[in-house]
Amino acid sequence: MTHPHNESPLNPLPPVVIALFLVIVGLEVAFTLGARGLVGGPEAVGWRLGTLERFAFSSEIFAWMRETGRWPVEHVLRFLSYPFVHASFTHALFAGVMLLALGKMVGEAMGSLAVVVIFFASAAGGALIYALTVGGTLPLIGAFPPVYGLIGGFTYLLWLRLGQMGENQVRAFTLIGFLLGIQLIFGLLFGPSAEWVADLGGFAIGFMLSTVLVPGGWGKLVQRLRQRS
Repeated sequence: MTHPHNESPLNPLPPVVIALFLVIVGLEVAFTLGARGLVGGPEAVGWRLGTLERFAFSSEIFAWMRETGRWPVEHVLRFLSYPFVHASFTHALFAGVMLLALGKMVGEAMGSLAVVVIFFASAAGGALIYALTVGGTLPLIGAFPPVYGLIGGFTYLLWLRLGQMGENQVRAFTLIGFLLGIQLIFGLLFGPSAEWVADLGGFAIGFMLSTVLVPGGWGKLVQRLRQRS
């Protein structure tokens, strides 16, 4: 079997996935270089802290907005901006690698627009669930809630495939079960963290959105609603 010489051996990543990855890693590279005094001058040492203060999601700020009825744009945007700020280069790298892998699979099956919708809806929804159920004083940062949303999309795709093959669809949830188990182990070793609530919320939102965003999903939903009416 022959292949064209100009054919890539690997399927290209969706451009939107590359763009999200470059923003995450690009910011982290700037923070790292600035902290080492390689760029930005003396004030660059505080770039990470300043960005956290401006763009991290804060349950306390959210509670203040609910109590006062005031919703400043700069604070509402925290629902969408916190995934691009991380605690360290390693934190960002792990999130970025998972974003590339899952974004590629979801993007190839559902399209780039679906990746964008799942990413930002899971980020906002995960933060909202986190604030309403756990709250606390620690800010929510990092791309893991929206990445878990993409895991929800991948899980739904696998759930559909297993159903078509006539196999046990519960197996589709093996990945999320494994990841939550890892988080439980880390919590026992290094102390509990409430961020898993945002991650699980992102997963649930990504899974539910995928029922509509998957090709043909919207038509099936409309058909079901017509049958019930």
